[in-house]
Amino acid sequence: MENTTGASTPAEETSLKRVLGPKLLILFVIGDILGTGIYATTGKVAGKVGGALWLPFVIGFVVAVLTAASYVELVGKYPRAAGAALYTQKAFKLPFLTFIVAFMVMCSGLSSASAAARAFSGDYLGELTNNSLPPTLISILFILVLAGLNLRGVSESVKTNVVLTLVELTGLVIILAIGAWAVMTGGGEPSRLTDFEADGTGYALITSVLGATALAFFAFVGFEDSVNMAEETKDPGRTFPRAIFIGVAVTGTIYVLVALVSSLLVDSKTLEGSSGPLLEVVKAGGVDFPHRLFALIALFAVTNSALINIMMASRLCYGMANERILPRGMARVLPHRRTPVVGILFVTLLAIGLVSTGEIEGLGDTTAFLLLCVFAVVNIAVLVLRRDRVDHPHFRTPTALPVLGALTALVLAGPLADRPAEVYIRAAVLVAIGIGLWVVNKVVLRVRGE
Repeated sequence: MENTTGASTPAEETSLKRVLGPKLLILFVIGDILGTGIYATTGKVAGKVGGALWLPFVIGFVVAVLTAASYVELVGKYPRAAGAALYTQKAFKLPFLTFIVAFMVMCSGLSSASAAARAFSGDYLGELTNNSLPPTLISILFILVLAGLNLRGVSESVKTNVVLTLVELTGLVIILAIGAWAVMTGGGEPSRLTDFEADGTGYALITSVLGATALAFFAFVGFEDSVNMAEETKDPGRTFPRAIFIGVAVTGTIYVLVALVSSLLVDSKTLEGSSGPLLEVVKAGGVDFPHRLFALIALFAVTNSALINIMMASRLCYGMANERILPRGMARVLPHRRTPVVGILFVTLLAIGLVSTGEIEGLGDTTAFLLLCVFAVVNIAVLVLRRDRVDHPHFRTPTALPVLGALTALVLAGPLADRPAEVYIRAAVLVAIGIGLWVVNKVVLRVRGE
């Protein structure tokens, strides 16, 4: 029945306001992807593959597009703010699997924030200060400061995110401009672009490229978070396909070009040894650009990435507790700030544990591994949910894409990617913590008869 009184209906009072149009959503997607990955792990990718640094980013871009196509179909089909957990539950109807997927997404945010903390404490900060504090201590203090900001409540305005995105993008444009200048003036060493780190060919070459690609994929994660804005987007069925594909294409193009410039101007050993690899590019570019200014831009980029990821993880923790998937006490909020205090404390402790036991490469690889596992599930879910018809039009990806998306995600998550055992151990410990909380919660609910 039509409401003719002018008053809001209950549905209108509880629904989110649709404020995002195509342009803002594209910038939001780009902002979600840009950040720590390209600023901090480019050198570690070079250490795995050598001068052919651009190749892992090209392959990572292809894998990202395959999975992005699945997310586009699912968000158009189910335009709700729940992401991978929603799609998993709808496809398989296994609450435990849904929980594991949600917890892995949460942990990927924490390992990403921890990688950013390690990047913050490295060469970018060293360019600005002469501090003598141990990097691990700086990383822990960095996490604690972000936790404090999170407790106070941080503005999540999309327009603010646009400003932050433009600053991060500026740093990468500077790198591309330096590269263009070097090419025009005959600088750089083009022969490095075809050098591979692996000795010989065959299996060693394949595993080194796959290992580098798995780490490079860390730079592409973030687009999956944008589907959580589905309920605040105008006409999501039409807006999301364009926004996600353009966002991934723009960032992928920039990443490949940045990788080419990095390898052209700096040898892979120098890049590998730096926690601020793009600063090495600025120094080697033959352009009089202030090194400290670029270091400041890079610190801003990694800080923004870490803050967004810690906020995402704490809200996921709060949401799972509200749904009684995690212990109810983890949904407790500060009385005046209305921020999820227990969730923030929990994810902060996990993040401190991660930065205390891992370096940039291992933490970035852990992030990629966790999300590659999630992406494999999402790609399979697309195919399972083809039998579920909805009464509105939506994007439908060609069947071959989710099939290839699932296969490539599984390959990059598997042993062929030649990642250290510590990555699998770290991921297993995180998942075990989640399973422990799941079991405790189940026992408490059963004792209470709920």
